Amino acid sequence: MASEKKRVRPQHQLAVAERRDDDWHALIGRAAARDEAAFAELYDRSSALVHGLVLRILREPAIAEEVTLDVYLQVWRQAERYDPARGSVRAWLLLLARSRAIDHRRAAAVEPRERETVDHARLLPAAQPGPEDCAAISERRLLVTRACVDLAPEQRQVIELAYFRGFSHSEIAAELGQPLGTVKTRIRAGMTRLRETLQKSGAATW
Repeated sequence: MASEKKRVRPQHQLAVAERRDDDWHALIGRAAARDEAAFAELYDRSSALVHGLVLRILREPAIAEEVTLDVYLQVWRQAERYDPARGSVRAWLLLLARSRAIDHRRAAAVEPRERETVDHARLLPAAQPGPEDCAAISERRLLVTRACVDLAPEQRQVIELAYFRGFSHSEIAAELGQPLGTVKTRIRAGMTRLRETLQKSGAATW
């Protein structure tokens, strides 16, 4: 009897894995069609897996969280490129995560002298903006305000709380009663949409 139970358990695990892959495949397909709710659900279901791999590679929780968000920004941009013939969604996500983490680790290996030069440049006092700069800043603010109108309501809501009212991601999640991962995903997707809108209008990206 015990041996029969041992044989059934792997079959059950396989069935669960297949259902998960089917669910994720459906979500990535909807995300490719710019379904933000599906993308947020995919993030909620899979981000722990992706973050775990990134953390094992980078070994720094704060950086791993940021790289994980970068992975999902790439997923949002390239969801239509997912090819089920080349592997499961799980395998695709882990491939992106590994690539992003390794790229970040390589980029972090900057020569100390170069890093000191950059840090020194950041400490230099900025010149006061002149009349032309002030006019450009005012015009840009107007463009950003107009671009926010094109966002989905849930994106505009979190971006307004984060960037116009100074809420942290955790505070937004508490304010709206939403998972923290969902809030971060919507902020990322909204910022991507803003950049695209500003690029089309000829404004500089940020």
